[in-house]
Amino acid sequence: MRWPPAERMVGGVRCVVCDSDPGQREAVVFVHGNPGPMDDWEELAPAVADFARVVVMDMPGYGRAEHPRKFDYTIEGYARYLGELLDQLAVERAHLVLHDFGGPWGLRWAAEHPDRVASVTLINCGVLEGYQWHGFAKIWQTPILGELAQLTTTAWGTHWALNRMNPKPLPRSFIDRVMKHADWGHKRAVLKLYRASKHVGQNFPPLPEMAKTLPVCVIWGAGDPFIDVKFAEKQKQYFPMAEIHVLQGLGHWPFIDDVEAVRKPLVEFLKKQVGSSGKE
Repeated sequence: MRWPPAERMVGGVRCVVCDSDPGQREAVVFVHGNPGPMDDWEELAPAVADFARVVVMDMPGYGRAEHPRKFDYTIEGYARYLGELLDQLAVERAHLVLHDFGGPWGLRWAAEHPDRVASVTLINCGVLEGYQWHGFAKIWQTPILGELAQLTTTAWGTHWALNRMNPKPLPRSFIDRVMKHADWGHKRAVLKLYRASKHVGQNFPPLPEMAKTLPVCVIWGAGDPFIDVKFAEKQKQYFPMAEIHVLQGLGHWPFIDDVEAVRKPLVEFLKKQVGSSGKE
């Protein structure tokens, strides 16, 4: 990241945050998912920082953050942690940019704090009513089998498996940066999160009335093997004002497959929300 990382202690658990302009009360907040880390945003965040405050973090269990045994590795736990972090950073109005599990984490916080949400960008994530888990998740959700799978995971095997599924070959550097932080604490976090989220397609909290007018941008790699592209258009059922961008030939990490294809609609959308100057 362009900005030096700083450690933050939130609820007794250390995370790492990059913050481009701490003096502003309005911020674009990038929230990674699984497997993270915040480096997922390294090609997108600088473009947004040209006109807005940008906050990027490694969440507990991921990247440079602490990988504690006793953290609440649930959607609710992560949403609560995100909220406490934003409180510490004095972010009063958040433009959420969410990917993968960052979707349910961020949307759960947003549903509980509608007065603080300025806009939401959903990248291959969202409200997933009726969602059925993919094969990797089903393995991780199975006791003993999940532990064995995590213990035997290698960078080579992960790269081979993902490239069989993704529309475009993923760079080895992408896998290496994930594996760099994949100690047992990280793997334990993944198992706990997926086992606590078996019913993610059923248990989304009711959206507040503000969802009907909330500015939402949906960006979706059409070749996602983990969350079917049909869920992109379904977001309009929950966010009627949503603009939908389906990116053909890209997968679950469209910003890795073709960063410009994601950066263009993201920047155009956020400029309309925070203003060309990005200042309050």
